[in-house]
Amino acid sequence: MLSLLGTLIVGLVVGLIARAVHPGKDQLGIIMTALLGVAGSFVANYAGTALGWYKPGDAAGWIASVVGAVVLLFVYNLIRRK
Repeated sequence: MLSLLGTLIVGLVVGLIARAVHPGKDQLGIIMTALLGVAGSFVANYAGTALGWYKPGDAAGWIASVVGAVVLLFVYNLIRRK
């Protein structure tokens, strides 16, 4: 239970950082921001494992998680515009 709560808190922080770094106006609520950060961490972990940066089972770092969240935010904005 505590690991899930920790993941959500880290996801919220990563999501907030990604929203601050990404240019433009984003109208996401606090829950969507947390989900964006958690999903960014998963994307960074998957991409890092696929590229050989992380061993299977390792967690992605903060910078990689923020980059993953920014990429997801960019894709979200592209889809939302259409």
